[in-house]
Amino acid sequence: MAKLKVGVLISGRGSNLAALIDAAKAQDYPAEIGCVVSNKEAAPGLAIAAAAGIATAIVSHRDHPDRESFDRAVSAQLERHGVELVVLAGFMRIFSPWFPSRWRDRLINIHPSLLPAFKGLHVQRQALEAGVRVSGCTAHLVTPDLDSGPIIAQAAVPVLAGDTEETLAARILRQEHRLYPLVVRWFGEGRIAIDGDRVTVTGVACDATLLFSRET
Repeated sequence: MAKLKVGVLISGRGSNLAALIDAAKAQDYPAEIGCVVSNKEAAPGLAIAAAAGIATAIVSHRDHPDRESFDRAVSAQLERHGVELVVLAGFMRIFSPWFPSRWRDRLINIHPSLLPAFKGLHVQRQALEAGVRVSGCTAHLVTPDLDSGPIIAQAAVPVLAGDTEETLAARILRQEHRLYPLVVRWFGEGRIAIDGDRVTVTGVACDATLLFSRET
């Protein structure tokens, strides 16, 4: 059975990319990374991809007059490599409506909060200022509305006394590295079913789409 061809978009260090690469090494993993595209030439994640023998491309947003022309250039790279699922892994660009429409139901992101709480940037600061006791990350489909697409799965972590933005972010990131490869696996296994604004994972218990961490 052919593996799902994944394209990963990055802007920075590529830690989630590295987690996906490690997961794809397993013989039974149903997805493979066909290409990695960055909008920044100096993104460290490009070296991670190259070391794994994965094709890379740089599409600078500075070379395009508007968001849609940039989005179309990124899409052309993905299409060139036969990508079927687009995975955002620290991609720090806001799309025009064209891109999520072009890749509708085949474009996913992981956000470092339990959506719909704390959208946008500085989410750990938002969580600490709100005094929440639990935070985490959310894998979701991408729509034209920022951080508002249908939720696929979440991972929760405790917010501890004395936490800073950095310590909370590090705890959440470890769960992103668990959750994202799992969600891509479900896509590769054909388990993802989308009905309007709701996502179900066929053959997976509902509580298995929420991971808990009790690490301190």
